[in-house]
Amino acid sequence: MIATSIAPPPSHRVSPDDYRARESQRDQRHEYNNGLEIPMTGGSSSHNQISLNLIRLLDLQPPYQVFALDMRLWLPAHNHGTYPDLMVINGNPVFSPDRTDEVLNPTLIIEVLSPSTAEYDRTKKFEKYSSIPEFREYLLVSQDEAAIDRFWLGDDGDWRWKRTTGLEQALAIATGGLSLPLVKIYRSVKWD
Repeated sequence: MIATSIAPPPSHRVSPDDYRARESQRDQRHEYNNGLEIPMTGGSSSHNQISLNLIRLLDLQPPYQVFALDMRLWLPAHNHGTYPDLMVINGNPVFSPDRTDEVLNPTLIIEVLSPSTAEYDRTKKFEKYSSIPEFREYLLVSQDEAAIDRFWLGDDGDWRWKRTTGLEQALAIATGGLSLPLVKIYRSVKWD
């Protein structure tokens, strides 16, 4: 899902509890950003296909669990709720109090980039995700070319970056020790 519109004026601010109650009744999802609700649109067919391919490839064994689609991530340090394309949790999910639809502790977050959100996903969203104590790995998957940016937290506490490009390549991730062939991530994706 993609947050696409400009936030409404401050007069339309809502509390997190009001947002959660409204969100549970809606067909369309909204990101929550410190009192503002930002409508999210559905992704393109490429976005959808890449997400489905990644779900299939993330064949992780316990203690890992994969979450996608309508599972919300809450970032308490930023009073922010969002819907990453995929999340992996190492161990049991930690939920917001009295919630089963809002996790707090992903180890790996994957975003399939769209032109309208790519810069936000690389900068401000990554900064917010970095407030999660368990967060160790971040994948930004292009839908316009076979290219994935992998960010991971080094033992020294600094983030590292590597770009993998080309359908003949495989992306190694620390989470679960998997190797993800790009040809499988981009299977059935049609580029112009």
